[in-house]
Amino acid sequence: MARVAVIFTGGTISMRADSEAGGNVPVLDGAAILAQTPGLAAVAEVVPIDRGLTPASHFTFSALIDLAGEIRQALEDGQTDGAVVVQGTDTIEETSFLFDLLVESDKPVVVTGAMRSASQAGYDGPANLTDAVRVAASKWMRRQGTVVVLGGSIHAADDVTKTHTSSLTSFQSLNFGPLGEVDDGQVVLARRRAARRNVRTARAAEPVDLVTATVGMDGRLVDGAVASGSVGLVIAATGSGNTSIALLEAASRAMVRGIPVALASRCPAGRAGGGYAFPGGGATWLRAGAMLAGHLSGPKARVALALGLGAGLEGDALARLLADPVG
Repeated sequence: MARVAVIFTGGTISMRADSEAGGNVPVLDGAAILAQTPGLAAVAEVVPIDRGLTPASHFTFSALIDLAGEIRQALEDGQTDGAVVVQGTDTIEETSFLFDLLVESDKPVVVTGAMRSASQAGYDGPANLTDAVRVAASKWMRRQGTVVVLGGSIHAADDVTKTHTSSLTSFQSLNFGPLGEVDDGQVVLARRRAARRNVRTARAAEPVDLVTATVGMDGRLVDGAVASGSVGLVIAATGSGNTSIALLEAASRAMVRGIPVALASRCPAGRAGGGYAFPGGGATWLRAGAMLAGHLSGPKARVALALGLGAGLEGDALARLLADPVG
């Protein structure tokens, strides 16, 4: 039987409604969640690791890098076939991508959680945990990096997005579609990941700021970020990489000062590029020195930029980390 390390960190899956607090609060540790997940022992031998009860919105880069180290340590055990991280769903698209960048292992890493608390009807935590353990135990998931499993779907960490605040099918891969699904207890893959980004570092450069372009926007947010010590900027531009002239001018001033700038799109799918050459268009951003972030969303590009800078990457090496991997 496969052996899977399950790292519990908190999140909605660990929460119950508290009338005095006026809402859901984390109370269920790993043992309590496992007690509500019947039949898991028939899927794999589970090795639980408790890491506290942290809402996903409270994670820091340093805490996540430490957690990535815990994942690596668990996978280095020759008897362990895979790892599951149980966390809040609010930032799964960022945390899973961070693990994907930092954990170099052929063994699967699966991130899961719940959209409903243990006090709500239709509590989805036990089903998601069972599916996640099944995926982590599957030989078909080797060399697929970190994936996210919720609602029966399997998503690559570099593409997955939380698309809805409360829907059980919130998690979607809007660019390339899911890798597969868990159907009637079976892991079914529709496609495999051809290539992944990786970086080796024990720190993230901070602060790295994300600025989202909007109608009528000037350069004050970029200038303010630079003035407050930003070491890197991600611009989530409109469409395929276009912004106001003022936003480009502010970012250009930052790049002249040696602050790297990554250009992504604020669209939920697709990528920024150099197709438009009017002032503020993507082509003018590239001429000014911005790096393209491939199909990464703004939040994911920020993770990659922070870790890349933390690893001491610059120039072409940093641009390659941000760009879509080729395999």
